[in-house]
Amino acid sequence: MLVKVYGSAVFGIEATTITVEVNIDKGIGYHLVGLPDKAVSESSYRISAALANNNYKLPGKKIIINMAPADIRKEGAAYDLTLAMGILAASSQIKSEYIDEYIIMGELSLDGSLQPIKGALPIAIKAREEGFKHFILPKENAKEAAIVNDLNVLGVHNIMEVIHHFDGNKQIEPTTVDTRAEFYKHIDFPEFDFADVKGQESIKRCMEIAAAGGHNIILIGPPGAGKTMLAKRLPSILPPMTIHEALETTKIHSVVGKVKNTGLLYQRPFRSPHHTISDVALVGGGQYPQPGEISLAHNGVLFLDELPEFKRTVLEVMRQPLEDREVTISRARFTVNYPSSFMLVASMNPSPSGYFNNPDSPVTSSPAEMQRYLSKISGPLLDRIDIHIEVTPVPFDKLSDERKGESSVRIRERVTLAREIQTKRFKEFENIHYNAQMNVKQIREFCKLSEESKNLLKIAMEKLNLSARAYDRILKVSRTIADLASSKDIQSEHITEAIQYRSLDREGWLG
Repeated sequence: MLVKVYGSAVFGIEATTITVEVNIDKGIGYHLVGLPDKAVSESSYRISAALANNNYKLPGKKIIINMAPADIRKEGAAYDLTLAMGILAASSQIKSEYIDEYIIMGELSLDGSLQPIKGALPIAIKAREEGFKHFILPKENAKEAAIVNDLNVLGVHNIMEVIHHFDGNKQIEPTTVDTRAEFYKHIDFPEFDFADVKGQESIKRCMEIAAAGGHNIILIGPPGAGKTMLAKRLPSILPPMTIHEALETTKIHSVVGKVKNTGLLYQRPFRSPHHTISDVALVGGGQYPQPGEISLAHNGVLFLDELPEFKRTVLEVMRQPLEDREVTISRARFTVNYPSSFMLVASMNPSPSGYFNNPDSPVTSSPAEMQRYLSKISGPLLDRIDIHIEVTPVPFDKLSDERKGESSVRIRERVTLAREIQTKRFKEFENIHYNAQMNVKQIREFCKLSEESKNLLKIAMEKLNLSARAYDRILKVSRTIADLASSKDIQSEHITEAIQYRSLDREGWLG
């Protein structure tokens, strides 16, 4: 008897429906074809033990299973439940009249219980697109898949629940999630708050500007100045995610199995990889491509602490994703794209010892050591960072002050208003949503300066020996400062403030 059941494979962040054809005939043998990997090929042992431990059996006949399309590689143990139900249906051990209306996925344990799978959300989206009515999957992934409307999501703990469901003995209760209600319920509770930061008013202002324009930022300062503390609070002042952004972010995290019982991700992601990370782990890839840290930071913040300690090759592979806001990973047989639109926040000590021109410091570095240390960061990478700011340690009287600083919620309100101005400004441009994404053409159009402002910028560039790459960055940042002040035109005070945020561009910065 021939039976067709349906599963799904995930490539990049999109799913492809897999048709599993099970044919049982006279003879003996178990043949699995259709380009399965080792984990899929080993499924027969898990299925056999799971069925035996629940008083069912693999039929002692010739079983041929084809996973179509046969030219796509099938990876992982998530097809165990699909294959098991196909075998039970083809051997008439369960009723199979409606089985073709279901997508079935799950990894079997030897006792018949189910392990969670990766990519439940993209699979659910594809199932709805292709007109499937039901999706059976492990209970741990049910909330994640239930984000998708108009699909009956059935979460199960073991194979017996699925068998009883098809036999009509006991129906599985569908998992339902009111996505919008859940989304708006979680929107206003930042884990880290700027109210906890003592002093550092100029740095908070700088972070507010970076958040308002989506600008990449680098914090330069000695150990203990508060660089990491400030970076961790940046997501709390970014505008709340839209439902579309939340879905896109959840989809990426789903592919790597980082979404279990949480359903939709409500907070913007904050990723902080260690400096020993490899280039593949950062941008994605591998034998079976997976998203890297920059894609997991999509719609959020990627924080690189101690930037010069990262391997130069790792930093260089990040240049193209920073520009294009997506990563393309090519293999001989296929190409996958992962979105990677994130805010880069980097921090570094000004010298190998951590102290720069500090007469009280017990350790100082020679100019040659400092030059070698700073040269680990390439010019093209710095070129993609709009704001450089020096962070100084907080004096004792401010640290001991009992008063709370301004809360993240208040700062976020100003940032959100500035982002709304930018959304209106760039509504005709498909891939531009905030000031940091402007190219040269848009800078010329939206960052026009008065004669007074032009002269001010000219004098500053000559006096401070600012490099040419600083020019466009200053214009972008001053446009954001003007938006925060709800000013239609860029004023001279906006230019003046933006010039302060280009520390590393000053020639002779090393003293």
